Amino acid sequence: MSEWSALAAALAEELTAAGKLRSPHWQAALRAVPRHELVPVHYTMDPHTGAWSAANTADDLPLVYSNTALFVLPEGRSSTSMPGLMTRMLETLDIRDGHRVLEIGAGTGYNAALLCHRLGEEHVFAVDVEPELVALARQRLARLGYHPTLVAADGVHGLPEHAPYDRIVATCAVPAVPWGWVAQIREDGLILVDVKIGQQAGNQVLLRRCGQRTQGQRTQGQRTQGQRTQGQGAQGRFDPTYGSFMSLRRAGASTSAVPSHPTNRDGANRRTTTLELTRPWEQTAFWFFAHLVALPPGTTFSLRGEEPHRPPRNTVLHCADGSWCEVREDPGNDGSRVVWETGPRPLWRLIEDSHAQWRRLGRPGWERFGLTVTAERHCIWLDSPEGEHTWVRPHLDTERALRP
Repeated sequence: MSEWSALAAALAEELTAAGKLRSPHWQAALRAVPRHELVPVHYTMDPHTGAWSAANTADDLPLVYSNTALFVLPEGRSSTSMPGLMTRMLETLDIRDGHRVLEIGAGTGYNAALLCHRLGEEHVFAVDVEPELVALARQRLARLGYHPTLVAADGVHGLPEHAPYDRIVATCAVPAVPWGWVAQIREDGLILVDVKIGQQAGNQVLLRRCGQRTQGQRTQGQRTQGQRTQGQGAQGRFDPTYGSFMSLRRAGASTSAVPSHPTNRDGANRRTTTLELTRPWEQTAFWFFAHLVALPPGTTFSLRGEEPHRPPRNTVLHCADGSWCEVREDPGNDGSRVVWETGPRPLWRLIEDSHAQWRRLGRPGWERFGLTVTAERHCIWLDSPEGEHTWVRPHLDTERALRP
């Protein structure tokens, strides 16, 4: 047994023991696919200088065959996800013999290789916006004997020329599920996608395509007059375990700088808070809930340091209208912490109010949230799509959010 195959087998055993890999089909695929051949180079950033440097993965095979994500383009523009996350997603999709699978975000081609081993190359389709990555993935997959359909295109449109698919898996995050993906999936087919309605505010959701249920009779495949269509769309629940991907990259999109908050606290309102929540985004289900009920679109977070030689620790929230707040990490003698807040919206007050509402609802975790997608809108719901707690996101707004 070669060094890489022994390491791949050890990785399969590690993920199996951790409960992230159960299917014999995917265990065999993980052992058979040489990840280092598909990721020959990875990039790391110096935390002190911010400079990116390339490294050959063949020089560190234990790293490549660990449950670790690797950056495959400089500046962190693209990455290959943790193998454990990939296998968990593939098992969640309940992929079976004969299924046609579309991957949004081909990246290095590693996930496509796992799919080819499981299904055969004729059943595997993948799209990525980076022509350079697609060309490299195609070459490297071919050297391994895999020839799936790889296309360089904007993933938001899916791959309609090869539809329909039984499964769609998106290895990227989107603010909304494009309707084209739903339209390209077969009735009762599944879509697994990371929906992020704000910075790290979201999770993977498994959607099932609802069939087109009709009343009346068909005449030569056409709907008769008075026939009604019901239930068309996709619906499902968020994954109980948090997972995250890089955002979907769009063709022609420019990288916008993250807005910075003022460094001068002069003029900000100073008060204290008793909320013991130093970094709200780390409570992922609550952070998502806060975006649903209170936080304005485009709210971002960062950390700020008060001393030059200490790591930044204070929480900072800011949004495009100029509102920002800063919350001191260290509490006072009475347990409260200092808050500076200014702008049109009191951001930390919104956090406090939404946290109180979240507690009243029983501190819901991811298993209680769900999503319904139709051609007109997205509806996020708590516990049940027919329940009293629903948040409608107009389809036009979500489509706008996906534009370059």
